[in-house]
Amino acid sequence: MNEPQNSHDPATGLGPYSPRNIAGPVLMGVVPGQPLAVAHRAADLAHSLNVKLICAYVDVTSYLTEESDGSVGSHPIDPDGIDDDIEGISAGIEERLGEVLNGSGIGWSFVTLAGDPARALGGLAESADASVIVVGTRERGLGARLEELLVGSIAVHLTHRQHRPVLVVPLAPHTRHHRQEEK
Repeated sequence: MNEPQNSHDPATGLGPYSPRNIAGPVLMGVVPGQPLAVAHRAADLAHSLNVKLICAYVDVTSYLTEESDGSVGSHPIDPDGIDDDIEGISAGIEERLGEVLNGSGIGWSFVTLAGDPARALGGLAESADASVIVVGTRERGLGARLEELLVGSIAVHLTHRQHRPVLVVPLAPHTRHHRQEEK
């Protein structure tokens, strides 16, 4: 009879698996106008794991710089750019999330980041020791397809750049309609 092997295997560096409680927060990437389904799933997960939820908006029109005093600041890529109201956009997202999450019993916070979304979310996940990153899919349509071809999928970039699991919440999934033919 074969018994489970619980000894350390020096050839692979693997030993027996010892489950542990997940303690790191759930990190959710948000964008303006994103359906609340992403927040709902991220909140459900944070509640189930009994961990905090960190909501992060990444301003792609800004980049990070190291200031002369050693602090990190963000500056617009184009000072004459279209979106001059990043603070307003961030406040609007935070307010919308607050309407859903306040009173839910989940500890949550909101942060605005700058730069490439996958790098910014990956960096925050590392510094916060997040247990999982939650993002939504893009809405369907020609514009979304073109954007994905040009800049790629944030979820795909995340899965290739760090070791944390990435949960992708489908938005407006394609459904097949099966017609029953009448006889």
